[in-house]
Amino acid sequence: MTPSNTLQNISRIVLGLMLCFAGTGHLTWARAEFVAQVPQWLTLSADLVVVLSGIVEVLLGMGLIAWTGKRILFGWLTALFFVLIFPGNIAQYINHTDAFGLDNDTKRLVRLFFQPVLIVWALWATGAWQSWYKKQKANS
Repeated sequence: MTPSNTLQNISRIVLGLMLCFAGTGHLTWARAEFVAQVPQWLTLSADLVVVLSGIVEVLLGMGLIAWTGKRILFGWLTALFFVLIFPGNIAQYINHTDAFGLDNDTKRLVRLFFQPVLIVWALWATGAWQSWYKKQKANS
């Protein structure tokens, strides 16, 4: 298990809280906003996608906060989740869909650049990157 510093732990917990908050929004007050972001090319019901992704977000958030012994695994899973939902952000931009105050193409485009930040955040805050790097270094 990779040791982490206080800043990483705080960042991991904040990310976990944000995921729990967003996931709860998927399931309650912000459901319609999230449904608007589901790409039209998905063959599943948009509402089902929102509910399932909300459940996943809550579980990832709780895992990041509480299951510290598996924080590296949760780091990779959270990063993967952010990669998997990125097409929804792209679809929102391409289809000019207003949601969450993103009411013009400039705002929607700027948002696209924050997804890589979330991926890096998940990998750094959990020590997943450091763990991977150490394993690569040990194998070479």
